[in-house]
Amino acid sequence: MDIYRTSLKGILIFASCLLVFSCKEKQNKQDAAHKFTNALVNETSPYLLQHAHNPVNWRPWSQEALDEAQKENKLVLVSIGYSSCHWCHVMEVETFEDESVAKIMNDNFISIKVDREERPDVDQVYMTALQLISGNGGWPLNVITLPNGKPLYGGTYHTNAQWKEVLTSVSNLYKDDPKKAAEYSDMVAEGIAEANRIQPTSDFLNLSLENLVSSIETWKPYWDMEQGGDQGAQKFMIPVNLDFLLDYSVLSGDQTAKAHLENTLNKMAQGGVYDHIGGGFFRYSTDPYWKVPHFEKMLYDNAQAISLYSNAYKAYKAPRYRALVMETIDFLKREMRNPQGGFLAAIDADSEGVEGKFYVWMEEELKAVLGDGFNRFSAYYNIAPNTVWEEGKYILYTSGDEEKFVRQQGMSVADLNTDKAEWKLKLLAARAERVRPRNDDKIITSWNALLIAGLVDAYNAFGQQEHLDEAEAIFQFLIETCYQEGALQHSYKPGSRVKEGFLEDYAYLTDAALKLYQSTLNEKYLEWAQKLTGDAQDMFSDEMSGMYKYTYGEGLIAKIIKTDDGTLPSPNAVMAHNLLRLGHLVYDVEFMDRSKRMLSSMVTSIVESAPSYAHWNKLLLHNVYPYYEVAVVGKNAGPLVRKLNAKLLPNTLIVGSEGESTLPLFEERYFEDGTFIYVCRNGSCKLPVDTVEKALGQLANF
Repeated sequence: MDIYRTSLKGILIFASCLLVFSCKEKQNKQDAAHKFTNALVNETSPYLLQHAHNPVNWRPWSQEALDEAQKENKLVLVSIGYSSCHWCHVMEVETFEDESVAKIMNDNFISIKVDREERPDVDQVYMTALQLISGNGGWPLNVITLPNGKPLYGGTYHTNAQWKEVLTSVSNLYKDDPKKAAEYSDMVAEGIAEANRIQPTSDFLNLSLENLVSSIETWKPYWDMEQGGDQGAQKFMIPVNLDFLLDYSVLSGDQTAKAHLENTLNKMAQGGVYDHIGGGFFRYSTDPYWKVPHFEKMLYDNAQAISLYSNAYKAYKAPRYRALVMETIDFLKREMRNPQGGFLAAIDADSEGVEGKFYVWMEEELKAVLGDGFNRFSAYYNIAPNTVWEEGKYILYTSGDEEKFVRQQGMSVADLNTDKAEWKLKLLAARAERVRPRNDDKIITSWNALLIAGLVDAYNAFGQQEHLDEAEAIFQFLIETCYQEGALQHSYKPGSRVKEGFLEDYAYLTDAALKLYQSTLNEKYLEWAQKLTGDAQDMFSDEMSGMYKYTYGEGLIAKIIKTDDGTLPSPNAVMAHNLLRLGHLVYDVEFMDRSKRMLSSMVTSIVESAPSYAHWNKLLLHNVYPYYEVAVVGKNAGPLVRKLNAKLLPNTLIVGSEGESTLPLFEERYFEDGTFIYVCRNGSCKLPVDTVEKALGQLANF
């Protein structure tokens, strides 16, 4: 078998080489047909390749480019975006393809293009600069720096005329008053450094229920109790926030939090921000009602949505949540899975140069495809003159009350489900005839790790083995392709020269390994979690803050200590969670203490800005409410662990062993003639029991 695998791997590598060679030959012919070709043509990032034939002399981020700026005493223009970014495309067409703009840039600047998904470290530094300079952020992110990399100007999308004015005025400032430019850039650079300073503390008294509740009460006035999510003109789902609120509402019994969470989950599932035909979530809603999405689809959003709705199903048993999880997994497998393993980064918002064209419908199209089914479909998905989006186009969304709908239609829920399945099949087939949006085919380690965690959560909630098998396959793919020479790399694509790995890759993959261990009982995943944590300790530990740096090395103008959540959970918060779990699993007191010290340093931020520090708040839950270890030991451990994992049990670490083990939680607890469940807290355990029901009773009355 090993010989077969080796031979097959060799064949695949040989075939890949042939493919790369033929693609290179084809690429060379295509390049010759273009009027302009710059250094980005040698990159593999789809975003960078989109700019390879701009008249701008773009180059990728490199020390060589920065050294050249120093040598020539030129300003550096750093333009950051990603392949599925709509306004990045717009600015390219309007501005970066303009030869008059390119002349200004080429004469006065060293111009660098950055794919933020490949180099999130560069993005983090200059996004912080932009927020300091202008108070807001977004992409495309365009920063002009001194030759030393310190920011002088920051902005997002600019029209052609605005960009020319910016280029001219900043260039003139640098030529006319270099001292003033240097003073300003020093001030911004110091602001970036200050934003990444964390004051360490060991004041564990601040890990209190009072601070937890205070953080929630400070957040509550910003909740949109009618439409769900936080108040604002746009709506982002931010799964890490909702995941925290799920556990908080269960542990605290806070009915306002529970109602807000459930309403938000329902509104997102009903809205146009969810793709009702193909499955999966779009990146965000451009309105307060979750109806009009920004049509890009990101792997990280959908990976976290799978976790969120799987865990919410455990609490609410809503059939729609189960269906949403299954549809989202099917979408990812159908449209974002790499044939060799792993999942792609993103799907563009645009097709044929128009945002959302692939996903929206005209009434005539729907009638032609659905025939007699159109009337019921239009009633269910709100196809009416007053719901037109623009130019006769419709975005599908539902009103959510299915019981009321089936009563009005004189049908059963089963009949409606049959209709919905038929509508989807027909419309998916019709949509397949359209020009598809582009895929960004990078394999990003951290985002795939989030998907592993999501698939394990789906397996725990619904018990379908295929989801656990997929999670294990992704993990194996990442280890084989992205763990090279003893280190993780952040993104993978054949031929890519980008090798950097970041804290989030180690933190998220450790979390995924721990989840796999808890569900499979296979100790190899625990060993990987320990190894990756050790690597992260060696590479990223920051003694001054007690946290972990985002990057290895000192190649940027400031050290990044990423503590806040965004669309992704804080990698430092994930590390702190990992240390807590590993500490309990192997009884490593130092791991548990470090986790508490990290959390203690963040309490002020948690209280002041709960929606930006929700994953830390979830760790605070572990410290202010009882935290349990449930160890299942014996030949029948697997089925009992599965039954326990099917329950929503916040603050509970569930592990199992089907044989003898030297792990402290299992030591001297294995018996040939039975399988027993040990419910423990702080090293104190109840008498062993042999059924899940008895164990749940012990948890409820510890």
